[in-house]
Amino acid sequence: MSSQNTSDIIEAYLRKLLEEANQIEIKRADLAEHFDVVPSQINYVIKTRFTASKGFDVESKRGGGGYIKIVKYEYSGLHDFLTGLYQKIPMNLTAKACQDIIQLLFDEKVLTEREGNLLLLILTDEAIDQVERASLLKKIIQRLDRDDEI
Repeated sequence: MSSQNTSDIIEAYLRKLLEEANQIEIKRADLAEHFDVVPSQINYVIKTRFTASKGFDVESKRGGGGYIKIVKYEYSGLHDFLTGLYQKIPMNLTAKACQDIIQLLFDEKVLTEREGNLLLLILTDEAIDQVERASLLKKIIQRLDRDDEI
């Protein structure tokens, strides 16, 4: 028996839709009704699971005809992916956002599991401030983008 909670189920549903189309528009109220949850649960899932550091852009329009548009970043190649990711790293990078970015690099097969785990160990250390964390991760991404020069 699956031990998925409602948020996991909603996330899986949205990810399945995003596999079929790189962009989806949904009505928050309709989705809440479909899963028999309050609209704030939909907001929670989108805010925590479809972030820029995880490879998504989210646009939200509130009101009666409101909708949520989720776009999965698409890149034509590794260079475009890394360049786009580099540009989206904020000056102050939290340990959680850094963890999400490293997971994304692993998911996109840019990093091996071992490399990802080593980076997590170093970059999510609480001794590193957010500005330094962002700077270090940007340097790593720049180096990954030149990996074919080794």
